[in-house]
Amino acid sequence: MKKFFYLYLVCVSALSVFAYFFMPWALVLLVVLLPLAIVGLRDLWQNSHAIKKNYPIVGNLRYLLEEIRPEINQYFIESNTEGRPFSREARSIVYQRAKKQVDTIAFGTQQNFYEEGYEFLTHSLYPTHIDPKTLRVQIGSKLCMQPYSASLLNISAMSYGSLSKNAILSLNGGARDGEFAHNSGEGGLSPHHLKNGGDIIWQIGTGYFGCRDEEGKFDPDYFKLNALRPEVKMIEIKLSQGAKPGHGGILPARKVTEEISKIRNVPMSKDVISPPGHSAFHDPESMIRFIQRLRGLSGGKPIGIKMCLGHAHEFDGLIDSMKKLELYPDFIVVDCAEGGTGAAPLEFSNHIGTPGKDALIYVADKLQEAGLRDEIKIIATGKVATAFDLVRLLCLGADAVYSARSMLLALGCIQALKCNTNNCPTGIATQNPDLAQGLHVPTKRLRVKNYHQETLKIVAEMLGAMGLKSHTDLNRSHLYRRLHNSEIRSYAD
Repeated sequence: MKKFFYLYLVCVSALSVFAYFFMPWALVLLVVLLPLAIVGLRDLWQNSHAIKKNYPIVGNLRYLLEEIRPEINQYFIESNTEGRPFSREARSIVYQRAKKQVDTIAFGTQQNFYEEGYEFLTHSLYPTHIDPKTLRVQIGSKLCMQPYSASLLNISAMSYGSLSKNAILSLNGGARDGEFAHNSGEGGLSPHHLKNGGDIIWQIGTGYFGCRDEEGKFDPDYFKLNALRPEVKMIEIKLSQGAKPGHGGILPARKVTEEISKIRNVPMSKDVISPPGHSAFHDPESMIRFIQRLRGLSGGKPIGIKMCLGHAHEFDGLIDSMKKLELYPDFIVVDCAEGGTGAAPLEFSNHIGTPGKDALIYVADKLQEAGLRDEIKIIATGKVATAFDLVRLLCLGADAVYSARSMLLALGCIQALKCNTNNCPTGIATQNPDLAQGLHVPTKRLRVKNYHQETLKIVAEMLGAMGLKSHTDLNRSHLYRRLHNSEIRSYAD
């Protein structure tokens, strides 16, 4: 290949001389050929890529095809029911509901009902009618002085920094218009979270952004200042994230702008990696006392914890401490190991943490056994895109649901899988102002509201088809799973 390239250089050189002295029109050819010659020379001189060095010019095709591989898969290879993390069918239903387009299908399902793992709900011969406006849950135990009426579907934790300014403005505006809650993520409360006045669930991670002192420790006075804001309806202590449990949050240096540096009180030009654990507590009892302390500082607002279930005995010990001290959180967010993230080590996302359904069932059962289920509400996460996804989690024990990636799809996310590069083509997961400006806030704000509204409308219709009077009537006996070709069981079994 190198021999051909050297011959190519000779031809380009000869053409240049010929064009200069005899035929000026040959300069047109040089406009195309000369840049390729420069690329080839660069390939020969570099030492990072053996393929480029051995195959000048042509070797670049390998890297070009690798760059666009996700798009080739998505647009030309995947079927409607394939695709990861979300299938084309799931993505399409979010887009359609966000835009209020036709969201029905024709000619029947493309799902394989006889495939192992297929799940379905049972319906009633005597359907009922349920008003979507009633699909809310009161969060706040008897220890709480300012309970919050939450929608069954809310925006999961995504920080400003991970997401662009326009994405945060659109999500919070949609939450305001649709009367549901927007989780701030662990990156702190930015002006963009507060501008539109949507209900906020303020998440506090191990970095204590928004309530940290100069040494990165918890600052009670700073916390109180933000916790008493009227937009903040609930406060969530992040213990672990499903996509990277036991690993602190990651904000790549390329996303740390001057504004984000000031909001988080962190240096620029460095990756912002939160500690894996909290410094404000170190065991179950100190954690529970910290929860009670935040409840007092916030004026009695609901305080909860977010966790991906790990060692089961540690959660059991936490419940034992709750009973011993007669103190407990107002809610627990059960994050799934298959959850999304802007950036995480592959091994953490693939192999650490308990899968969502298993974790949800375990947590709900343990709280029931301890007699705390009525006081502590459960919010579940786990690839929620459709109304069925939501109802399934309610059947398994959740009181309400968080969704992150489907809300991004409602904003226009195309699942480009570039969240960690700062090159998100839709301007959502980037701090590049040239890309972010393409996200039109009024339009996307409306789409977030529409997606939430249309999804809950279908939830209400599904509950009615099941003959129920309320979403609180859901239980595991309504949800069935095919174990293999000749056996089906309900989750109650």
